[in-house]
Amino acid sequence: MTTATASTADAAPAPRAAPAAPAPGPAPGAAHPPLEGSARLWGTLALSAATFMNVLDTSIANVSLPAIAGDLGVSPTQGTWVITSFAVANAIAVPLTGWLSQRFGQVRLFVASVTLFVIASLLCGIAPNMATLIAFRALQGFVAGPMIPLSQSLLLSSYPKALAGLAMAMWSMTTLIAPVMGPLLGGWITDNMSWPWIFYINVPVGIAAVLVTWSIFHKRESERRALPIDSIGLALLVIWVAAMQVMLDIGKEHDWFASPWVVACAVVAVVGFIAFMIWERGDDHPVVDLSLFKIRNFWAGALATSVGYGLFFGNVVLLPLWLQQYMGYTATQAGEVLAPVGLMALVLSPVVGKNIAKVDPRRFATFAFLVFALVLWMRSRFNTQADLMTIMVPTIIQGVAMAFFFIPLVTITLSEIAPARIPSASGLSNFMRITAGAIGTSVSTTLWERRAELHHAQLTEGLQQGGVAVTQTLQGLQAGGLAPDQALAQVERLVNQQAYMLAANDIFYASAVLFLLLIPLVWLAHPVRASAGSADAAAGAH
Repeated sequence: MTTATASTADAAPAPRAAPAAPAPGPAPGAAHPPLEGSARLWGTLALSAATFMNVLDTSIANVSLPAIAGDLGVSPTQGTWVITSFAVANAIAVPLTGWLSQRFGQVRLFVASVTLFVIASLLCGIAPNMATLIAFRALQGFVAGPMIPLSQSLLLSSYPKALAGLAMAMWSMTTLIAPVMGPLLGGWITDNMSWPWIFYINVPVGIAAVLVTWSIFHKRESERRALPIDSIGLALLVIWVAAMQVMLDIGKEHDWFASPWVVACAVVAVVGFIAFMIWERGDDHPVVDLSLFKIRNFWAGALATSVGYGLFFGNVVLLPLWLQQYMGYTATQAGEVLAPVGLMALVLSPVVGKNIAKVDPRRFATFAFLVFALVLWMRSRFNTQADLMTIMVPTIIQGVAMAFFFIPLVTITLSEIAPARIPSASGLSNFMRITAGAIGTSVSTTLWERRAELHHAQLTEGLQQGGVAVTQTLQGLQAGGLAPDQALAQVERLVNQQAYMLAANDIFYASAVLFLLLIPLVWLAHPVRASAGSADAAAGAH
């Protein structure tokens, strides 16, 4: 298939305006040839390791919060700011990647980001109190922002056109598997070592990534331009993104819009977002390139990726919560249930990458959404008697969907983007994905609790005092040695277990339907092949 004629204008690289004060570097417009042999292998490993480390840190601290809060002498509620501070700062920094990379160069910015991430991780581990830890986590989140988009751009520039899909396969595996491995690794480290080690493990990985990346890529620096700072746009971005992230993080805890704090955050986020959009559209050097949304494949691919990732991530959070709170699993056991999700993704991602140039990526993405829907439908049929294998089978199948999800959608998203705009496009699309993940988590956990309350009320309506079922159950429990009050408490626990299981089934089923409804969105994109899109970007990303 060929790229649609209507997209040709968008796909062609726009002529660059002469920079007012070019920084020293390679000749303008110079493109570096792809890497070869061991240089490409080591470059891929270094970029992937840095990305894995970054994504891992978004979820590794979740299961360690009780230990962190206990050691630092604060409540678990205050401890959640360890997660919130990282998420807020990261969400602010990611869309700035395009502007920062033009000003400082992609290689310098990436190496600086990883170096500062290592330093921030070390500071988090030695933090003496919660206030200091939160500050260092915010620093860690902010400097981590450019790492994922730039790793994507640098990786594309390392591979020839024919292997661009394989490059995206390597990149997507780290992005999808790390969130699943985070809770498992974090739980093991907390149980067997101490919580600071969830941060210390970043130090050797980060140092190795910096040394290898700089040695391979320092002569492949991108062109730099002394762009003016859009201070008003930056301030508006910080305001509305911070308000939105705080709203998402504290919403469930404060009963959402019943709380004046949540309402205030929502108002600030909406007003700030509107002001930001108006200002950025009229600024000559915006911090975020909103003109990318004029390109059909970008907005269709980014939107499909974001909504799909939000559904995926919401369910990734919900399943272990249900297993731990109502099925008797420990944090480590729940992580072990989720761990096999990476098996099929690891096996199939290189296959998808090698064939992405031969098959319309919209077909691959459609297949991914169908498999996601199948997996969630299978989970919607779980009950409280589900054994380990019953729970594990959909998880293994989900790895197939993950392999066919990210690579085709990234290919679609970047298929009509000029090489010089790849960092901006990657930063903006990753910002949308990260934000969708936060929304998916908040919505899924909130709806789970609301549906559980409804099911609890419906179940208790059928348990009339003196009824045959209630009487027989209470008599059986008392015959087992429980006092009357203990028997009633046990019945209440059983009702709660059933209510939350039914609520989880509702969320899984609704998510399956939403994945099916996402399929038409993918087909709004122009028919492209990797060689017409991200492969061209690979040929000239620098």
